[in-house]
Amino acid sequence: MATTEHPPSTGRLRAWMLEGLSDMGKSGGHTGPHAQPEPPHEGQRWWRVMCLTGVDYFSTLGYQPGIAALAAGLVSPIATIVLVLVTLAGALPVYRRVAEESPHGEGSIAMLERLLSFWKGKLFVLTLLGFAATDFLITITLSAADASTHLVENPHLTHALQGKQMLITLLLVALLGAVFLKGFLEAIGVAFALVGVYLALNLVVVAVGLYHVVTAEHVVTDWTNALTVQHGNIFVMIGVALIVFPKLALGLSGFETGVAVMPHVKGDPGDTEEHPTGRIRDAKKLLTTAAVIMSCFLITSSFITTLLIPEKDFQPGGPANGRALAYLAHQYLGGAFGTVYDVSTIAILWFAGASAMAGLLNLMPRYLPRYGMAPHWARAVRPMVIVFTLVAFLVTWIFDANVDKQGGAYATGVLVLISSAAIAVTIAARKAGQRRWTIGFAVISVVFLYTTVVNVIERPDGVKIGACFIVGIILVSLLSRLARAFELRVTSVTLDPLAERFIRDMASRKMRFIANEPGHRDKAEYRDKIEQIRADNDMPEQEDFVFVEVTVTDPSEFEASLTVRGEVLHERYRVLTLESASIPNALAALLLHVRDVTGCTPHIYFEWTEGSPFANFLRFFLFGQGEVAPVTREVLREAEPDRDRRPRVHTG
Repeated sequence: MATTEHPPSTGRLRAWMLEGLSDMGKSGGHTGPHAQPEPPHEGQRWWRVMCLTGVDYFSTLGYQPGIAALAAGLVSPIATIVLVLVTLAGALPVYRRVAEESPHGEGSIAMLERLLSFWKGKLFVLTLLGFAATDFLITITLSAADASTHLVENPHLTHALQGKQMLITLLLVALLGAVFLKGFLEAIGVAFALVGVYLALNLVVVAVGLYHVVTAEHVVTDWTNALTVQHGNIFVMIGVALIVFPKLALGLSGFETGVAVMPHVKGDPGDTEEHPTGRIRDAKKLLTTAAVIMSCFLITSSFITTLLIPEKDFQPGGPANGRALAYLAHQYLGGAFGTVYDVSTIAILWFAGASAMAGLLNLMPRYLPRYGMAPHWARAVRPMVIVFTLVAFLVTWIFDANVDKQGGAYATGVLVLISSAAIAVTIAARKAGQRRWTIGFAVISVVFLYTTVVNVIERPDGVKIGACFIVGIILVSLLSRLARAFELRVTSVTLDPLAERFIRDMASRKMRFIANEPGHRDKAEYRDKIEQIRADNDMPEQEDFVFVEVTVTDPSEFEASLTVRGEVLHERYRVLTLESASIPNALAALLLHVRDVTGCTPHIYFEWTEGSPFANFLRFFLFGQGEVAPVTREVLREAEPDRDRRPRVHTG
């Protein structure tokens, strides 16, 4: 009786963990749980997609008023107005321009990447990725912490859940990771429902709060009198507001996510990938509408919470700490409405973490695999979900699941990304010759850089966490690049007609190539090279050769296609010229391609490179050259395990 052998459980687990790996990281491929954009002309309306970024942006209402009250005290409403002015006159114009320059969701990091080449560009992008990781990971942990705060402080649950905030936060983070391990679909539909309900409930709370402020006249009088006693006159108040508004920078979150979701926006029927005019127009509507809605809620929520909630209740451990609007919902609208509000807030905060996790899973594979700076498994979703979930556990434990303690780290990540976007659009405007836009964006850049510096000085936790992520990303990236140094990194090989003719002519006899570092390219150079190869390898004079010359372009690039051009020099010497990031990889790819198209085993001849083997390896790792012969052989050995089919490497 025949039996069916089942793969071992470890094999099934590995296949499940790495599901979709082969499709990741390819040119034009998409990564992440819902990163695959909608088919052309079948995307979603912009106002629905706005809700996907809105779960991150609007959910900050859960904790922003309380953080603003703690940071600015009685000046909180004025400082919030300053924040709104910076939002509408600074961040919004910047990201509207980012939407024009990067309409496929790459964001400001891709804009800056195009400005720098070589290793400095890669290291700069890795640094920005470190701050982006800070932004998204703190979004996960802070949102989960604030969701647990709303749960613990609910009057019906306070007694049962008191002292269990850390456990609840970790459970929410774990649940988020579990959902992504299973799969995360229909994100826009869920986000639309959550945002619609949440904004409607907040509108009710704000309207009721404003009614109580208007009907209880002494509230406004008490506030203005206290402001006058503390600060004297309106100019001092404005000055204080300008100083403290960087502490309110959490209210700027969401713009980077707004650009990242652009591929989901339905454009016009005539849109193309090169010119998605309708998508850009509607993405600008998305960004503007979200900013206006949030600005209105920021001002009104800050005003009513500052005037209606006693200052002591905002302090750590107080009933309004991290949940100011929920406090008002329970106080003025009763326990039933307050509980509904808490449930809605917990849901949108949890989904904000989901949006941030999706951002991480979309962002990291967009860059690291292309740089060769990620292990193969990093292209699959599930292993990265586990990594990010474990890091979120660590961050939650370090900050004791406290919303106030994480505010500085979150604000730093947000501000660094917005500052980099402002700098990117300033450079783009300057290159386009737009003088007035260049000056305007430069002023905005200075404002955001000032805000970032002030925030870092006053709350250095953010830059410390960001530095840890940056060091970790760079270290893992370089180790990964080192481990993958001998991979065949050429995606395709194309020969021009003359190069194809050379290969056809050689196929009728033994195929011999000479690797030559191009110098003056005069007749003597090629004649002497042939004589040296013949002498070193004791070969007869009748043997025929084709020279192969590789010019290194940007050695920091990892994968690229290869174009081979043929030419005849001095009416005698046949030369194949190639451009690549790595000489050994280009030579190995050419030899394997020649073997595959001709069915013959090619031979290639080298000179030994003078110098220390270790120094030569570093030259290869950093600059794409060095000890070419043994590295070419090693690349061939990894690419072709069958020794009989492997092209032959000769060194003399």
